[in-house]
Order: sequence, then structure tokens, then C-alpha cells
Amino acid sequence: MLKKWDVIIVGGGISGACAAISAARCGCKTLVVEQHGFLGGVLTAAGVGPMMSFHAGEKQVVQGIAGELIEKMKSNGKSTGHIFDTTGYTYTVTPFDAEGMKHELEKMLLESGGELLYHSFLAGVNMNGKEINYITVCNKAGVERLFAKVFIDATGDADLSAWSGVEYAKGRPSDGASQPLTANIKIRNVDINRIKEFIKANPADFPRLKGDVSLVDKAPRLSASGFIDEMKEARKMGEITFNRDNILFFETNNPGEVIVNTTRIQGYDSTDPWALTKAEIEGRRQARELEAFLKSRVAGFEQSIIQCTGYAVGVRSSRNIKGIYTLTAEDLFAGKQFDDVIAHGGYPIDIHAPSLEDNVDCKSIHFPYGHVYSIPYRALISNMVDNLIVVGRCISATFEAQASIRVSPISGAIGHAGGAAASIAVRDGVSVQSISTEKVQNILVSQGAYLELKK
Repeated sequence: MLKKWDVIIVGGGISGACAAISAARCGCKTLVVEQHGFLGGVLTAAGVGPMMSFHAGEKQVVQGIAGELIEKMKSNGKSTGHIFDTTGYTYTVTPFDAEGMKHELEKMLLESGGELLYHSFLAGVNMNGKEINYITVCNKAGVERLFAKVFIDATGDADLSAWSGVEYAKGRPSDGASQPLTANIKIRNVDINRIKEFIKANPADFPRLKGDVSLVDKAPRLSASGFIDEMKEARKMGEITFNRDNILFFETNNPGEVIVNTTRIQGYDSTDPWALTKAEIEGRRQARELEAFLKSRVAGFEQSIIQCTGYAVGVRSSRNIKGIYTLTAEDLFAGKQFDDVIAHGGYPIDIHAPSLEDNVDCKSIHFPYGHVYSIPYRALISNMVDNLIVVGRCISATFEAQASIRVSPISGAIGHAGGAAASIAVRDGVSVQSISTEKVQNILVSQGAYLELKK
């Protein structure tokens, strides 16, 4: 018997999960194919956190299903909700409990009528002209074919798109280098009050705060970026051998538990399994250096205990499809309005040094306070495949624009839109290029999404 659905989403990260929930709520028979045994992607598999940022100034520009997820977790004590970013970098951060997110996303999907297939990898794509006929997945049963009317690529690396023949770009135009990977480290038994005392006594060590150390008391969980002098001395002494000039960590929903986002794995291609394997090994090596460094040199970490590194390294960028429209940094800065707008954001352009030759650790370009930009539906589709929608960080965007839209709340909003669009294509029996974007917008608004529609 043919195993057939209306919509199949490959990848169960935040973008894929939001897409699946949206499509299923619209009445589509929906399946998520996920390589891990849980949903959430890098947020639950790679130890990435917190989510940042749902806001542009005081305005919450990411709502909808991603926003609903946080409200549900907040009501269950699994998230603080959106709180002030005490690093001084962006507007808000959203700490969460990773195990709670796994459960809540799964519950939301199943309650919507969606189905799950865990522990399954994309293994092939069968094309029939300009349509995907079926995909092949590999799992404990061997290989099997899965059919659908519409497919959604939520792999992050645009694997389904690339294998379907969709053109893509990878890395920055000058040399093809992508942003570095990170092995996040979750550490417990951290003395947060001692860290705050240190920050207040050493403001020069935390330049993002611009001297206003009182900011560390503005949120119920601490986010910190600094310890510049300590890192400089550790690198000088050979205790830290990778290319990073500061310590960045975020307290999770659980007091005294932090995620350290500091390793710097440069020069590895996340679409090459051999390179990705080496990156995992290098990430754990760097994590061991950081463990020793934090215990010996950073106030508040003396009695800390590493809980885990992620199940996988975190990937910031790799492939981006070449869609009908390519979103640019100029579009973001101009706040360009699109007739087919499906999501918004306000996060800065945040480019971590792609290679060892870069002399700036992190290039950040901030928008004016409260500035909102838009993302068009045309960036989620190409002219090459008629039943494929792309969501998450691998939509059609330039290297610089992708460095802003790649973060998890915005990826969730993009996924939400992709699921709604897929449901229209199924219901109306048309290609993803031919759907009414007004109908997509109506679904998004009905499902609680925030949209600034062009008048």
C-alpha cells in the first residue's frame, strides 16, 4: 500500500514543527519525518538557547504557533516567557526547559492531528517532471517510500531542495565560507549571584553593557557576554586554543543552569558528513578546554558541573535556496513591504567569523530601535519544483540577510507560514507558486500570527 499524505515535512525543528502544526490544523493529513527521537531541532538536540528574539523594540513581531508554544510552556513552568536581554545585545530572550519543549511541541502536533516518524533520515528524492513524486527515508526498517501532494523542506541545510534540483548558494560570496558551528554546553550548579557581583565590580570586562551594569538585575534569568580579560589571558597561556574573545552564556528556565555558547568551530561544512563528524569531535575538544577555563578563571563557575553537550553541533548557516525572490540586507534595513508578506523580524544582522583569517570575532549590525522588517512568501519557493516549500534558515536570502532571519523565533514564524501555504496548495489543487498569498495571510492571522499587511 502507498504511504501517502497531503503534506510531508522533512525536519522537526522549530520551523518544521510549526509548519506541521499549521498544516494539520488546516485539515491536511500531515507527517513530520525527523532524524532524532523528538521535535525541536537545535533547541532540543544541539543545546541551543534561549530563543531570541520574538520582539522588535516593545512590539512582539513573532506570535502565532511559536508564540503559543511559549505561552503553553510558561503556564507549565517550563519557560520564563520573554524577558529582558541582560547581555545588552537584543531586545528579549526566551529561556526554556529543553525537555519541556520536546513534550509540548509533540503534544501540540499530535493534538492538531499531525503524525510523526522519528529516527528516519532523508535518503533520496524521486522526481516526476517538476514535482517531487516521493521521498525515500532510511530507518530501522530499511528504506521506504513516502508520498505527498506537497513537501516542506525544514532540514535547515536545504537537503530536500538540493536533492530535488533546486539551485542554492552556500556561504558568503567572497569565499563560500559559512558561519562557524558551535558545540553548546549545558552547565549546572552555577552561582549566578556571584557572577552578577563580578560583573558589577568589573564593568570594563563586559563592553556590551556600555557601563550600565545595573542591567544584570533587569531579568529573572541572567544572560552574559564578556570576561574579556580572562579569555585574553587564557588564550595567551594556551588554555584556550580556539578563536574566540569572550564568554557568552544564558541561564535557562532552571535557576543556576546555563548554556555556554562559546566554542568556535570554523572551516567545517555542515552538508559534508565527513566534515560534520570532525566538527563534532572538535566541538567536544573545545568544550573540555572551556570546562577547565570556567572552573579556574570565571567567578561563579568554581563548583559548576557540565550536564551535557548537545546531541549535535549547532549550525548557523549553510545552503540557502535561490528562490523566486532573494531577501537582502537592504530589504531588511529599508523595512521593505511585500504584498506577499508572511513573517516579520527585528533581530540584528549577526555574523560570527566564518574563518580563522577573519579579524573580527562577531560582526553585528543593529537596526534602529523597534525597526521591523518583512519576509515574503516568494523567498520560500523556487520556480524549479512545483510542490516544494522551504522553511527555516535556508530560505532564499543573501548571506547577510540570512544572518538575521536565521534565529529560532523567526524560523518558527517562517515555518508557520510554510505550513499554511502548503494547506492552500493541497486544498486548491495548485502548485505552490500559484496559491493565493492572501489566503495564506488569512490563515496566519486566524492562527494568531502577527502580520503588517501592505495597504
